[in-house]
Amino acid sequence: MWKKTLISFSSAISTIRSRFFHTVLSVLGIVIGVASLVGILSLIDGMEQYANEQINKTTSLKSIAIYNKPDKVVNGIRVRKDTFPLLDYQQINLLHQDLTLPSEKYMVTRQGREVTMQGDTQRIGAMLSGTLPTLEPNAKISHGTTFTDADLTEKRSVAVVNETFAKKAAGPGKLSDVLGKKVLAGAQVLTIIGITEADSLRPARIYFPVSRISEAELRTTPLDYGLEAKNVEDVPALKAQIVAWLEKNVPHGKENFTVMTNEFRVQQAAQGFLVFRVIMGFIVGISVLVGGIGVMNVLLISVSERTAEIGVRKAVGAKRRDILLEFLSESVTISTFGSLLGLLTGVAGTLVIVPIVKALTKVPFQAAYTWNTFLIISIVAIVVGIVFGTYPALRAARLDPVEAIRRE
Repeated sequence: MWKKTLISFSSAISTIRSRFFHTVLSVLGIVIGVASLVGILSLIDGMEQYANEQINKTTSLKSIAIYNKPDKVVNGIRVRKDTFPLLDYQQINLLHQDLTLPSEKYMVTRQGREVTMQGDTQRIGAMLSGTLPTLEPNAKISHGTTFTDADLTEKRSVAVVNETFAKKAAGPGKLSDVLGKKVLAGAQVLTIIGITEADSLRPARIYFPVSRISEAELRTTPLDYGLEAKNVEDVPALKAQIVAWLEKNVPHGKENFTVMTNEFRVQQAAQGFLVFRVIMGFIVGISVLVGGIGVMNVLLISVSERTAEIGVRKAVGAKRRDILLEFLSESVTISTFGSLLGLLTGVAGTLVIVPIVKALTKVPFQAAYTWNTFLIISIVAIVVGIVFGTYPALRAARLDPVEAIRRE
C-alpha cells in the first residue's frame, strides 16, 4: 500500500512539473487564500502577544489578592455586616508559612492625612501607607534604612518617607536632616528612619509598619493583602491553597473573603482574539474554497486529457482504487504545492505590512509565527486536496476501459 502511495505521489509530481504554469494559475485561489490565512493568523498572534505583554506590564499575573466582604445582600440591597473577620499581620504570616509553593506576601493600606513634624505647626498633606519592609515595587532607599520584620513584630513606631515629603519637612535644610525626627499622624507618632529615592510623580508619602494598625482602623480603612507567586504557573494552585486555608482557619472564610487573580484579564484577551481569529478564518476560507474549485478544475481537465491512458491502464489490470489513489495523490500534491506558495507569500506579506503598521501606530508590534499556524496550513492543504479531488478521482476510477480507449 505504501509503495503504491509513493508511486502515486511521484506520478503526481511529474504531472505538475510537465504542466507547471497551468498548475500555478489553477491553484492561484489557494495561494491567495492561504497567504491571507497566514497573514491574518500571524498578525493576530502578534496582537495577542503584544496585548499579553501590556497586561504583564500594567498588572502582575503572579498576584493573588484577598479581599474582605464587609457587606451582604438582603432583599437585593447591599448592607454592612454587623461583624466580619479580618486578617492581621500575624494571620497573613501564618497563611504564608502554610503554603507549599514559593511566594511573597504583601499587605498595604493607604489613607490621606494632614500631618505635622514634632515641634512644628506646618501641616503637610501626605499619603500614609501601612506596609511591609518591601514598601512597594522598585522603591529604593536613598538615605537611612527601611524598617525590618522585627519592627513589624514589635510594632515599633518607625517610618520611611519619600523625598517629596522630606523636602517639605526639611524646608531649606538637607533631606537627611529629617532622619530621627518624629512625625505626628493622627494617633501615630512615628520616627523617620529612612528616605526613598526621588519620584517627581509621587505625592508626599509616609510608610510605616502595617502591624501598627489597630483592628478599629482596619474596619474603617480598607487593607489590601495577598501574595505574589514566584512562578505564574503556580497561581491556580496557590489560589486553591489560600481558599482552603481561609475555610479552615477563619469563621465562614468563603463567605467573608474573596480570593482573586489577574488571570481573567489574559483569558478575556485570549477569548477576544479567538473570536476574531475564527471570524476572519471563515472569511478567508471563501478564498480557500475558490482555490479548491480551481484544483478540482485542474483534475477534471486532467481526467479528460488522460481518458485513453486510464482506459489502457484499467484494461491491463489496474483496479479502481489504484486510479482513485493516483488522482487523490495528485490533488493533495497540487493543494500542498499551492499552500506552500501561499505560506511563503503570506510570510513575505506580513514582513511588508508590519513596518507600515509600526510606522502608522508608533507601537512596537511584531507578527508572530507559531507552530499552530503551520499546522493549520498543513491541515488545509490535505483537506482541500481530499475534498476537491474526490469527485475527479471517482470519475476517473469509474471510467469503462473500453469506452475510455474508444474516446481516443
